[in-house]
Amino acid sequence: MTKKERYKKVIEWFETQMPLPKSELHYENAFQLLIATILAAQCTDKRINIITPPLFRDFPTPEVLAASNPETIFEYIRTATYPNSKAKHLVGMAQKLVADYGGKVPGSIAELQTLPGVGKKTANVVASVAFDVPALAVDTHVFRVANRIGLTNNSKTPLETERELTNYIPKKYWSVAHHWLILHGRYVCIARKPKCEGCGLFPLCERNEVGV
Repeated sequence: MTKKERYKKVIEWFETQMPLPKSELHYENAFQLLIATILAAQCTDKRINIITPPLFRDFPTPEVLAASNPETIFEYIRTATYPNSKAKHLVGMAQKLVADYGGKVPGSIAELQTLPGVGKKTANVVASVAFDVPALAVDTHVFRVANRIGLTNNSKTPLETERELTNYIPKKYWSVAHHWLILHGRYVCIARKPKCEGCGLFPLCERNEVGV
């Protein structure tokens, strides 16, 4: 099977099996999504959804969060991964929004990356989910699944994976493909013991072709 054929069949399968995938983070606006996505780095969405309700309640706007301090925010997010650095990032992010963007979350990937705690992956997520910007964020699930099923050729970095995926996947699918691959990696193509026997993609998977 050529790579082009594999991509076509994988996209067709996901369109049938997962027509309306969406983020599992809970949020009500772009600011809340930005906070949740920053917190979700190397942490589970389930944990973040437990942490964020009190945080969203007490810091509903960039202005309120910007007037706080990392020590206060730490107490809200102490059960997240890297709470010290994330607390600093959240306050710095809010201060940057207030100072440079009028308290509004910018919609472009480039502008989002100027915010503390926001790298390419986070910027892609927020831009695509909140502003419908075509973008394909690569997290650990996307990185693993893409390499494992043969969509990429052993890409070494998330950026390499993103470039290859966006080269083969039509632009109109970029945002939804991010969710397809994340959810598939989270529940089926898991890291240590992928559930190949119950995977609908296994007939198309490179692991199947090499007899894994």
